[in-house]
Amino acid sequence: MAHPLHHALSSARRFGGEAADYQAVHDWFDASKEHMAYFTHRALRHHTQGIFEAERIFGRSLTNSAGRVIPVRWIGEQHVKEDCRGKVPSLYDWLGRIQQESWMANGHIDDDLTHTGSDPLADWMQAVSSQQTILGFEEWLEKARMERLVAATV
Repeated sequence: MAHPLHHALSSARRFGGEAADYQAVHDWFDASKEHMAYFTHRALRHHTQGIFEAERIFGRSLTNSAGRVIPVRWIGEQHVKEDCRGKVPSLYDWLGRIQQESWMANGHIDDDLTHTGSDPLADWMQAVSSQQTILGFEEWLEKARMERLVAATV
């Protein structure tokens, strides 16, 4: 299946009613295509947790235009199975296959406490009185910000 409309048409054939009855659910499952129009977008919602999340968003069931009450879980399972060759994977099935990159595992706590909790105006006044700067306050703030950015990239 390539488009949420095709999933919605499939739902209408399977559960009755019109494709429009199911369109919002199928649009939600494929919304991650906005960020990555490649099959890996499915890792965001095409799994068991995604199906249960769809229930939280759309409710446990919907009533189609034929008056039939259809569990949202059935609609989600149908969508995922159609895109995943009949399988409903778990979230772990997707995330367990991510190839590790160094940036993923090495967190960084910014331990530069020089500006945390300090008063920039008082710091500037101290810098002026100790002849560390002749800049005005706004320029001094911008220079300090740029220095922090440069230091962070080194």
